[in-house]
Order: sequence, then structure tokens, then C-alpha cells
Amino acid sequence: MTQDEVDVDAVIRARIRGLRQAKGWSLDALAARCHLSPSTLSRIETGSRRISIDQLVPIARALDTTLDQLVEPVEDTDVVIRPQHDRVHGATTWLLSRDEGPHGLTVAKMRITRRTRPKQLRVHPGHDWFTVLSGTVRLYLGERVILVRAGQAAQFSTMAPHAIVAHDGPAECLTILDHEGQRVHLNAVDLTPEESSPPR
Repeated sequence: MTQDEVDVDAVIRARIRGLRQAKGWSLDALAARCHLSPSTLSRIETGSRRISIDQLVPIARALDTTLDQLVEPVEDTDVVIRPQHDRVHGATTWLLSRDEGPHGLTVAKMRITRRTRPKQLRVHPGHDWFTVLSGTVRLYLGERVILVRAGQAAQFSTMAPHAIVAHDGPAECLTILDHEGQRVHLNAVDLTPEESSPPR
């Protein structure tokens, strides 16, 4: 067995024990649910017995998880969410979904500092949705100007010319973007500090 296999083996054992304890189950309780003897399960958790696939499947099912989740590798790079600064559009974004979710949706937190209406409003296929966590944002939607305050949410067709800016100070939003929205809103980023513009 290679060192990598040993490390993965240890992670799997720790996950089984952690999930069992999180449910408040004893070894006997889990063993009864996955049709293994308590002694076999104990040896699996402690590392004194090799783990086989035919044992992992019923264990995963009993713990309300999947085999894939039980054996997926752990990468340190997945832990830290690094902000993306977009100085041009006055926003800092934290991508909260590692991969595109169902139907190609991406979840992101945005801190908006720009307070002036952009010269050109954006248009693209799809829909945008956001909720304001703090502050107030000014949503330009065609000819309309809509204030969306903390605790409120907005959803709109992005075929209407649109832009989102801070109203009277920095604002933070949680947003869900489809694939086209992600491409349009999150693709122009740099790592230089952003500067807030004076209100218009």
C-alpha cells in the first residue's frame, strides 16, 4: 500500500467515525444498520482491518451519504475562498460554489463599492437573482431605478439593460448567476485594491 493509499484510507476511516458520532450512534447502532458485526466495524474505524468496497457501500448508505462523498480526496486549496477584485466595476466577489451547480448556476457573495451609474448598461440572456445582506443597492433596470435594501431580494430578466451599484455606501449581496451571468459579471477581475467612486 502506497503512502497516498494510506492517507486516503485514514480519511475514509475518520469520516465513517465522524459521521457515526455526529448522528449519536454507537458502533452497535451503525453495525445493525449496515449489517456488519460491531467488531468488524470497530476494526474498520481503528485501522486494524482493510476496508473493502462491499463494506463501504452499506456503510455509506447507512450514514445517509454516498460512496463518492466517503472517498473523495481532500485538497487544501478547497478550504480558502479568495476574493476577486474588479476595480473597473467596483466590486469584490467571493465564489461560494466550487463548481457550477444544478442547471449551471453559480453562487457568489459580492461587495459593491461603485456608486455611479455605468455609462453602458449590460444585456445578456438569462436571469439574475440577488439578496442584499447589508447596505442598499441601486438596481438600474432599463429606464427604472430600484432601491433594494438589506433583507430584500430582486430577480429580473437580464435581457433588460441592467447594472447594480451601491446606493449610499458599500453594500454586500448574495447572488445566484446562470452561466451567461457569471461570464458577463465575473470575468473582468484583477487583484489591485478597488476604490469607491463618489455618488452621482
